[in-house]
Amino acid sequence: MVIKTKLTQMLGIRVPVVQGGMQWVGLPVMASAVSNAGGLGILTALTQPSPDALRTAIRETRKSTNKPFGVNITILPAIVPPDYAGYARAAVEEGVRIFETAGSNPGPLIKYLKENGCTVLHKCTTVRHAQTAARLGADVVSIDGFECAGHPGEDDIGGVVLLARAAQELKVPYIASGGFADGRGLAAALALGAEGINMGTRFMATVEAPIHQAIKDKIVASTERDTTHIFRTLHNTARVYKNAVAQQVVAIEKKGNAKFEDVRDLVSGARGRKVYELGDPDIGIWTAGICIGLIKDIPTCEELLKTIESNAEEVISRLQTLRVEKSKL
Repeated sequence: MVIKTKLTQMLGIRVPVVQGGMQWVGLPVMASAVSNAGGLGILTALTQPSPDALRTAIRETRKSTNKPFGVNITILPAIVPPDYAGYARAAVEEGVRIFETAGSNPGPLIKYLKENGCTVLHKCTTVRHAQTAARLGADVVSIDGFECAGHPGEDDIGGVVLLARAAQELKVPYIASGGFADGRGLAAALALGAEGINMGTRFMATVEAPIHQAIKDKIVASTERDTTHIFRTLHNTARVYKNAVAQQVVAIEKKGNAKFEDVRDLVSGARGRKVYELGDPDIGIWTAGICIGLIKDIPTCEELLKTIESNAEEVISRLQTLRVEKSKL
């Protein structure tokens, strides 16, 4: 059995699984491995230092796969914002036609991408934001529940309710994000009305993930209790791995009246990048979702997606056996 959804048809992929855009992880080796395995691999634009570097990454990815892949562009609050338009233009000029967008005020970016014939998946943490993204032209919305790595928003709504609300309210297809790592999760997402799932943390624990083996091993050894939230008091909540640095940030916030300047050095991107490069899980902040508790091995991307696909099919087949004919009166 092949799982066929609006997402697989729209993107030309075999398995309804999207690799989320992950800073320092969404590199050509990661994106091409996921795409070759049947999912949608994603290059993370802001991992590249410039639009021209993104061009090079796109060309490198094409050398490793002839399957569809996309580019993530996340709009972040910054005093000096990155050249978002430049990244988008570079990717479009290189022939990319699938984009994952995220962050605030995506209107101008979505408008440009749609004018150039692109398919846009926009990540949202609330149904109201998803409705806005759809009005702005997003073809698919990715609904991020409270379980997700990174920024879950400030409403603290878990995926089960959030996805069911999306089914009630949305007119565009949506995929489920946050807490998904296996075939059982894919089947559950489909039952809740989603057309597929978005996975980030799970893809970090794969052979091809471009991070240190020690971090992959740490993920496997961890449980669902090993993440925490930072920036709660700054109203910019982020779920990260519960290490010494994260706990220090939380302690500073608990003192009250904390400002970003008080934790800036602790949460710097440079320190976070060293986690993946050096394999020291306590050297900086790194994102992880609570699905970390479901991860028990480090397969190749091909092995992972085949397992997810077959396990989801088993769950769907089992559910079909629960149907019984009404007894004749």
